[in-house]
Order: sequence, then C-alpha cells, then structure tokens
Amino acid sequence: MRHHGRPQRPSRTVLVLLLLASFTVITLDVRGGDHSPVDPARSLVGEVLGPLESGTAAAVRPFTSVPDFFRTTSGLRADVARLKAQNAQLRGRLETSTVDRNRAAELDGLLATSRTSGYALVPARVVAMGPAQAFSRTVTIDAGRAEGVYPDQTVLNNDGLVGRVIRSDRSTATVLLVVDRESVVGGRLGSSMEVGFLRGRGETGDTGRLDLDLVDSSAAPTRGDVVVTWGSRNGAPYVAGIPIGRVASVYASPRQLSRRAVIVPFVDFTSLDLVGVVVAQGTHGDRTVLDAGRATTGKAAR
Repeated sequence: MRHHGRPQRPSRTVLVLLLLASFTVITLDVRGGDHSPVDPARSLVGEVLGPLESGTAAAVRPFTSVPDFFRTTSGLRADVARLKAQNAQLRGRLETSTVDRNRAAELDGLLATSRTSGYALVPARVVAMGPAQAFSRTVTIDAGRAEGVYPDQTVLNNDGLVGRVIRSDRSTATVLLVVDRESVVGGRLGSSMEVGFLRGRGETGDTGRLDLDLVDSSAAPTRGDVVVTWGSRNGAPYVAGIPIGRVASVYASPRQLSRRAVIVPFVDFTSLDLVGVVVAQGTHGDRTVLDAGRATTGKAAR
C-alpha cells in the first residue's frame, strides 16, 4: 500500500548502482593517465559550466566588494583631508616666511646698532598708526613701562631716527614721529658739524620731508650731506649721533636772510615694524634688552 503523503526514498538498488558507476569512472580516469577516456566529458562540462561560473562571479563581485569600497573611500577622504591641512600649513609658512626674514634682519640691525652706538635698546613692534585725519603723526608700540619704556626716550630703527616716546602705560607706548609738525629735533651736519633744528611737515611716505634751520645763518648746507641728532641734555628726548636724513636741496629764506635745507629722512615711516627704544644702561624689564649687544632681562628699572 502506497503512502501518498510522504516522499519516497530512493531504493537501495539505485544507490548501489550509482556508487558502482562512480567507482568505475574514477578507475577508468586513473588508469587512463594522460589519455583518460573521461577527458572529453570533463572538457565538455568545463566548456558548459565555465562561462556560467565566470558570469556568476562577475555578477556577484560588485556586492562582495562593497565593504572594501567603503573602506577605501573612507581612507581616501582621510588622506585628502590630511593633504589639504598640510598644504594650508605650507602656504601659511610660505606667505609669512618673507615677513619673518625681514623681522630677523631688523633685529640683527638693532643688535648692530646697539653694539656700534653703545646704547641699550628695548625692541618693540609697531602695532598701530595714528589716523590719517589726525593732526599728529604717531604710532603705538607694544612695549611700555613694564619693559622700561617711558616718555622722552629716543626711538629708532635700522635706518635711523623714528621719533620720541610721548606717552606710555604698562604694556604700550605712543611715539611722536619726527615728521610731525610739532616735532623739533636738534641736528648736526656731518661735513661741517654745524648744528640746527629740524621740523617736520606732517607728511609721511615719499613726500615726507624735514626742514633744517642752522644756528649760524651764514652756514651753507651741502646737498647730499648727512644729518645726525645733536643730542639733548641727559639724552632726553634725543640721544646724540643717530642718523636722521640727507640734504636734498637748499634754498634761501628771505625773511631771515639765511639758507634752509630740505632733509629727506632715512626712515620709511609707512612701513615701520620693529623699532628700538633707547633706555638707560642696566635697564631690566619684562622683555630682553639689547645692552650694547648683550641681552639682559629682569625687573624694569627707571
């Protein structure tokens, strides 16, 4: 009696026949060696199933490579972000390298000035310039009383005289430029040693000039002659021997029956950056003091 609800199992006879057939094929394949009679069948199966296997592998490959794709993309994004950051740093260094070189050269110049002149200098940076509409020509420096900077001290740079300190607080100071209309500086001609007074015209840049009136009205300045500071009592507000400028032209003054010289200053007042404030020898402050080429630090002294 048959049971229609349950699947029939293969008979033992069929299983035995299949096993005998398999052993027979294996035996023939082994005995045949390189000329096995099974080779044509094997080749036929390879030709039929090979393309099917290749196609299946190609179809499945995009799905199996998805995890690798995301891992690779994430790595590439990280590399791109790192390279962008490195490029930004390199661009920043390149853009500031010229400024750093200029400041290093200016600091070397202040060291040389301190050695040759014997003056102690407090290095400071110009951090602000007075408004163009103002009647005075001033700049603000980032050094004040804590660094030993006080009013009536001389300010210079590598090129020559910049001006004098007129106000100072703990960390900053205001410098009146020599080109200001209210600035009066005692000057001396390098060739004749004649002395006089220089007054500013209130202009900076290429048009910035100083007017020199000599004490001896009969003295005649020479074009191209260099003018240096005459020097004030106790060195305040100006120490002696600081270059100011060069005689550009000489013209007669009808009222005083004397000759007046026009001086082109050595300093470019539109590009001021690093300056030095002349302080007393032995001054110690919160900032390094260039004391005749020797660097000193400590508590500010007045």
